Parts: sequence; C-alpha cells; structure tokens
Amino acid sequence: MGDEWAGSDDEIARAVLAASPNALIALDRDQTVLVWTPAAERLFGWSAEEMLGRRAPIVPDELTAEHNAVLERVRTGGQVTLQTRRLRADGGVIDVRVDTSALVIGSSVVGYVCEHHPVEAGEAAGVPVARRAQLVRRLTDVVADINAELELSAVLDRIAASLTELTGADGGGFVLIEGERLRLVSTHRLPETLKGATADLRTSLVGKLLRTGRTVLLESDGLGDLVWAELSGLHTIALGLAAVGGRPYGALYALFADDRPGHLELELLELLAGHAGIAVGNAMAYQEAIRQRAHERALFDASADGIAVLDREGRVIRWNPAATELTALPAEAVLDLPPPFALPGPGEKLTFRLPNGRWLDVVGAQIEETGEVVVDFRDVTQAKELEEAKDLFLATTSHELRTPITIVRGFASTLDARWDKLTDPERRSAVHTIAERARSLGRLMDHLLLGSRAGADELKVRVEAFDLAERIHAATLGLPALSDRHRVEVTIPEDLPPVLGDALATEIVLGQLLENAFKYSPAGGLIRVEAWTEEDGVVVVVDDEGVGIAPPDRERIFERFVQVDSGDRRRFGGVGLGLYIVRSLARAQGGDVSAHPRDGGGTRMRLVMGAASPTGNDTPMR
Repeated sequence: MGDEWAGSDDEIARAVLAASPNALIALDRDQTVLVWTPAAERLFGWSAEEMLGRRAPIVPDELTAEHNAVLERVRTGGQVTLQTRRLRADGGVIDVRVDTSALVIGSSVVGYVCEHHPVEAGEAAGVPVARRAQLVRRLTDVVADINAELELSAVLDRIAASLTELTGADGGGFVLIEGERLRLVSTHRLPETLKGATADLRTSLVGKLLRTGRTVLLESDGLGDLVWAELSGLHTIALGLAAVGGRPYGALYALFADDRPGHLELELLELLAGHAGIAVGNAMAYQEAIRQRAHERALFDASADGIAVLDREGRVIRWNPAATELTALPAEAVLDLPPPFALPGPGEKLTFRLPNGRWLDVVGAQIEETGEVVVDFRDVTQAKELEEAKDLFLATTSHELRTPITIVRGFASTLDARWDKLTDPERRSAVHTIAERARSLGRLMDHLLLGSRAGADELKVRVEAFDLAERIHAATLGLPALSDRHRVEVTIPEDLPPVLGDALATEIVLGQLLENAFKYSPAGGLIRVEAWTEEDGVVVVVDDEGVGIAPPDRERIFERFVQVDSGDRRRFGGVGLGLYIVRSLARAQGGDVSAHPRDGGGTRMRLVMGAASPTGNDTPMR
C-alpha cells in the first residue's frame, strides 16, 4: 500500500462514513443515535452534535409502528428495504427509501444501520402515496388490535384476518414451525378443514424462504400440489417469516386468486410479519405467566404446609387452605392483619405453640423485588410429642430398670458377702427375690421388644381358629390369690364360638388388660371379665372399679410411651408401652381394643375379635 493509506482503522472508517453520499444513521438497541454522517446532516438538517446520544425525531408519529416493525424484522435476521417518509429539521416531509440491516458485533445484534436514499419525483410517481399512507395508518390500528389481544389462538386468527385486509389477498393463514414440520393453525377465507394440516418443513415454501436468508418470498410456480390449492384460482403466494425472540416461529401466507401483489403489498406483509412475531411473543409470555400463576396457585393451595404472604408492613395478603387448617383461622380472619404467631429472623427457624395446642415450625424468606415476605409453617406436633415421649421413655425406663436392678444387686451382694452367716430360709428368700425381680426385668424387656416391633409394623402373628374361652380361663386362673383386696368374676357363655387370631398374642393381650385392671384399681374392688358374641365377632370386656380414664385420654393411652392417670405419673410405674402393644397385637389379628368409662366409676377395656366360620376353613390373613 502507498503512504496515502497510512493511518488507523478508525481513521479510515471515519473517512469512509464522511465520504458516503447516502445518509447513514447507526442506532443502538434502544434507537439512540450512535453514528450520524455528514450526508445525514445534509438530508435531515440536524447536526451530528445535536443527534448523537438521543433518539432522532425523523419518524412521523403515524409511521412509528412501521419503523418498529422494520427494526424487529431486522433484529431477527435479514435486511429490509422500505419506501417511506421522514421528517426534516425545518418541519418538511421527504420521501425516502430506507435500507435497514442489523449492527452485529461478534454474534450479537447490538443495534441497527439505516441507509436513507432520497426518492426522486420519477421514482415516487409509481407509488400510490395516498393509498400507501392510508394502509400504513391501518397497519398501525391493526397492530394495536393484535397487541391488545393476549390469547395466543386469538392473536393468530387476528393476524390471518389482518393479512387479507392489508394486502388485498383472497385468503390467508398462519403456520407454526414445529421441529421439522409445519402445522396450519389459523386461516381466513379458507375452508375450516384445512386447519391442522401439516407439511414437511424442508420441502415447503417456508423452508425455501429460510434457505434464502430473506424474510419475504413471492411464489407463482408449482402451487397445484400445495394444500393451499383448495383456494379456487390460486396463482400467487406471498409469505413472510415471523420470529419470536430472534428465532423463526412461523410464517404468514397471503394467497392471491384475483389481483397480483405489488411492492407495497409485500412491504406490508413483511411489516405485519415483524409485528406478528412481537404479538405472538407477547401472547406466549402472557400464556406462560398464566400457566406459572396457575402452577403457583395449585402449589399454594395444595401444599400441606401453611403458607402466608405478608406485605411490606407485615400484614397478611395471602393465606392458603393449609394455613386455615393448621391455625383454625379462616383467611378473612387474618387478611390485612399480622400473622397469629411470631416471625423468625432471616435464616432462622422458630418453633411456636398455638393456643389450640399445635406446635409449628415457622420459617420465612423475603422477596427482594417486592419487599414481601413468604412465611412457611408446618405442624410438628407429633414430632414434638414424640420428642417429649422419648424423653419420658428414657426417664421412665431408667427408673423401671433401676429398682429391680438395685434389688437384684443388693441381694446378690448380700449372698456373696454373707452366704455362710445366712440361714437357709434367708438364703432361699434372697434367691426368690432375685428370681422375681429377674422375671420383672424379663417382662420389661419383652415389652420394649414388642413395642419396637409394633412401631416398625413387624409384629408377626398367625390368624387361625382357636378357643377363646379356654384362653380367658387360663389367663384368669389364680388371679383371686394375687390380691386380698380384689374380687375376680368371669362370665363366659358355654356356646362362645372359636375366634380367628393368634392364641399366644391373645394371651399377651388378656394378661396386659388384667394386669392394668389390678394396677389401676389400687383400692381394690371387682375385676369382671365377660365375653359374648356380637354380629360377626366376639367381644371380651375387662371391667375394674379403679381410677378411670379422662375422656381426652381414652385414645392417647394406646400411643407409645404414654401414661395417663388421675394422680402422680409415677404412681403406677411402667414405660407406657403396654396398651400400645395390646392394640397393635389386636389389630394384627384383625381385631381391635378400646377404652370406655364404666358405670359407677372405673374403666371398661373392650376387645373385639372375629368369629371363626363354622366350617373351620378360615385362611390365615397374615
């Protein structure tokens, strides 16, 4: 190169722009002027100093929609040439041809380049200026109508109808690009039977248009094989590409059977296609927002956790059904008020007890954009009660173990240290005491083991026919000798039928019910055992005249580690597993056990078991 070419690339670029005979204007994505050449100064009358960094006031208000459509079309690919009008600084209006293309840096569209050519009188003569202005104004109205519609199917129908109105086409349609296929989703002035028709994208006119890299295509050959041929007299098809978010989404088809489209019709088709992409994008965003809101509402309503949304002042503005269920407070009772519990600090969890006795774990998170707070709270009452029950179990078990172990250790130490000094009766008494306490420890261990298995649903029982009357007699045999303060009565009809269940498990159930009857009637009284048939089952009741059970506790006594009585919890001992095991064993056999008040005071424990069939062909249930 000669010396005359010396200089930086920036200097060369500025020299080229300055020498260009056409008015070049570069805009960023917000339409702010980046470049305003000397030719633009001469054409429009504004200097570069006046225009740089601001929007150029050269587009008439009535052509704003047209201008925006061109930029949207360019942003999604291709170049658009448009004959239109622009304003000058002196208030005059000039006819121009504008070539608009994308300003690309790397792989990103960062703005637009618009090259303006003044249209000479001879060139403008062929353009019906009045009709064009009228159609452009109509395009503005149509675009407003389309953008006001948010239902996607309605948007597509409106686009197809507007297409025929603006271009004078005899029919129109909108096709979606779905992978490698096209699907006709909207038609106007065409048979309804065409809707839903599909075609291969690669062999379609849309495929041909995509391969050209342009945004509009005019086709007059080989139309007989297309689905559009159902339009009588079809001779020309014009189609424009609609893009959403920079990617081809579909295409508008304008079908002509009478007049032929001219340059103006193709311009309007291209502009409408650009607007169609914007309208479809808006409708899709709206539909997605509706779907997301529906999903959020479904999650909000179906959540098992209570959820509340608080405004900036900490007042409840949303309250889901689970929140109502957990707090027993309907939404109308809490809206516009602070929540009925304290709130944790950021990143913290607060455990709170409601007046109705429920324990809640409460956490919260702030929405930075709105200042609102979402509060999530869940019922942890069972976990809290289980935690308390475990603590009670450990304390109770240690107490129950300590007494017999202390006694065993004491007597064993005495025997070890003073064996030769003790008389034979004293030694026998000590050994007897050790044996009794060892059996007590064994029963306690059995209860713990059974309780563990019942909690894990691992109780194994056989379900077969056996003689319940025999088991009741065996369980009550020798009971009168256990206490001189209690009387025992057993009433069993001779025709009591066999029952279905596990004989050994039933012995454990009866033994525990009888033991409780003795334990919880420390002042003595009548222990009555009675059995009878009822419907398809057999009922066994154990009555006592003891301390009784308060109504709220008649179900709780069958839970693990629960002890309830009318006095000191430690008064009767135990680890609170007996009745839990009783009910678990009864239900494992297909029966049940329940607690009831007894007339005159005391408790009635009611065991129900299924009667065996007379044929004896009962099948084990588990």
